[in-house]
Amino acid sequence: MPLEDLMWVEKYRPTSLAELVDQSTIKQRLEALIQKKQQLPHLLFAGPPGSGKTTTAMIVAMQILGDYWRDYTLSLNASDERGLEMVRDKIKTFARYSDRREGVPFRLIILDEADEMAPLAQPALRRIMEETAAYTRFILIANYSSGIIEAIQSRCAIFRFQRLDEASVTEHLKAIARKEKLKHVGDSVFAAIYEATQGDLRQAINLMQAASASGEMTTESVKTVTGATVKARVSDILSTAIGGDFDAARTKMIELTRVYGIPERDFLKFANEALGSLDVPDMAEAISILAEYDFRLVQGSQPELQLTAMLAQLSSLKRKGD
Repeated sequence: MPLEDLMWVEKYRPTSLAELVDQSTIKQRLEALIQKKQQLPHLLFAGPPGSGKTTTAMIVAMQILGDYWRDYTLSLNASDERGLEMVRDKIKTFARYSDRREGVPFRLIILDEADEMAPLAQPALRRIMEETAAYTRFILIANYSSGIIEAIQSRCAIFRFQRLDEASVTEHLKAIARKEKLKHVGDSVFAAIYEATQGDLRQAINLMQAASASGEMTTESVKTVTGATVKARVSDILSTAIGGDFDAARTKMIELTRVYGIPERDFLKFANEALGSLDVPDMAEAISILAEYDFRLVQGSQPELQLTAMLAQLSSLKRKGD
């Protein structure tokens, strides 16, 4: 069975700018650029996960390259292949070919999670962008534009995606629920999904599909799937660390990330949410610690080591308070 028949996030992925959820300013700017596709600059899409960056990149490819967009588009995830070899082998090889069909203005390279690229790979990418500008365009996608070097940013038209508001997400989820013939889904269910996903539409759609698998969607089924228990575990780990028991906090953290597979960035997000409800000796210092390790993860540092070091610093707050 095709993937799009199994996953709602693929089945209902927008195929035109008009279908994109929210992001009206971005849609207007892109529509103007697409009308003069020969003059399209390199593009940089920056913003939070699930805000439509990758989908928008695919729509741009389809609208500019038409029926041949798959043949003339290379899509890569820089978080999987971060180094110089990826840039020199895959990107340079694809970008240097100038052959194209009539009506196809250029080849297009979509580089997802470009802010995860290794530092040495970005200057090499910049050189390729310069050398192949006559017949290749790049769309770089990043959660944080600060992770992209200035030399690349200055060569791109930058589009900053905003986190989707609750009304927009709810309206889209309700449309999918109608098409999937989900019955008796109350507003409280959609509110619970938004609270769990905070504007990440991709995650919201996946959560709704998972919560509906039992046949009936309720706020309880949503909470079960969201891992509200995971948030509670993160809060417990933070409380343990701040209480001065680093060894126990580290053991629980490793169990949560290795056994339950929670992403390290999600761990930090839940940790930030949990701080407000905990008795912290120095709240300002604790927030600074989380911010520092969030930055280190963005820079590509080893995740488990960084989370361990973060817990060690949080544990030291109690000793300072004493």
